[in-house]
Amino acid sequence: MRKFIFSIFLFFLFLIPFFVYADSGHSTVVMDVDSGRVLYSKNSHEKRLIASITKIMTCLVVLENSNIEDDIVVGEEVRSMYGTNIYIQVGEKMKIKDLLYGLMLRSGNDAAITLAVNTLGEERFVSKMNEVAKKIGMKDTEFQNPHGLDEKTENISTAYDMALLARYAYQNERYRKIVSTKKYLAVSSLKSYSWYNRMSLLNQYKNCLGGKNGYTPKAGKTLVSYAAKDDVFLTIVSLDDSDIYQNHKTLYKTFFSKYKNYVIVDKNNFYIDSTLSKRRLYIKNSFSYTLSSDEVEDISTLVYLYPFPKKNIFGKVQIKLNKQKIGELFIYEKK
Repeated sequence: MRKFIFSIFLFFLFLIPFFVYADSGHSTVVMDVDSGRVLYSKNSHEKRLIASITKIMTCLVVLENSNIEDDIVVGEEVRSMYGTNIYIQVGEKMKIKDLLYGLMLRSGNDAAITLAVNTLGEERFVSKMNEVAKKIGMKDTEFQNPHGLDEKTENISTAYDMALLARYAYQNERYRKIVSTKKYLAVSSLKSYSWYNRMSLLNQYKNCLGGKNGYTPKAGKTLVSYAAKDDVFLTIVSLDDSDIYQNHKTLYKTFFSKYKNYVIVDKNNFYIDSTLSKRRLYIKNSFSYTLSSDEVEDISTLVYLYPFPKKNIFGKVQIKLNKQKIGELFIYEKK
């Protein structure tokens, strides 16, 4: 149940305890997925190796640039892969969809290179990864390969940039389904597969919605995860974290206890006093935001009515937190 704090100008203050926690990650970001607001950061813009959380971008590029029901014939490219693999063979025919599950659930480096080579071609695929990164504001990121191995080429990013990617990727329905899957069965032209998700937080923490883990000796342990509770939806990114799963569980519990989702402007309780306008005015959507209890009193709303309507827009509601605009809703006239 969302907490209502606004019925044009009415506020309620909830006191929620916050517990200080020693974050074990070298670089960490806790981000509210709905708004993109960073709730906590530690060395969030420091460039680091990211290991297999690279595969979030790999998965996304495949989803956006191919028909996942198409078949791929595995080529010689898989012979160069090492580390975590799903052990596909040269000449094996497999659906793109099945390779994506092998990519994300088992972190298959052989799946990553096979998908890149057989969808766009490896060079063009990596170029597309960087193109998407630029589009969504990942200013401190450079991809050089689709798998995350870092002995010959390196993928560099930051905790903040990876949180931007995590938020963007979650808008893709197919991506959401893949990363939340605990077990998947696949059949190729040569054999059948049964894969369990290596991202252990999915089984360890009931509010977890999925994610992707990674590791190389140079990068250390990395993790992107998602969790939701009581209408608060968070993603956490940790780079070089020796205790990634416990750290994420504790961070989620800490920030779910501190932050709640408040409906600041409720479309069903919105009205303009008749002394200000004789028109029947309304807003199409409500506006909610994730806040701590001590931030509630720092929310303000301003209603602007236009002297001359613009394409049936008669005004706007502007929402601010500490005088910084966090949202805006247009006001319309009921016909």
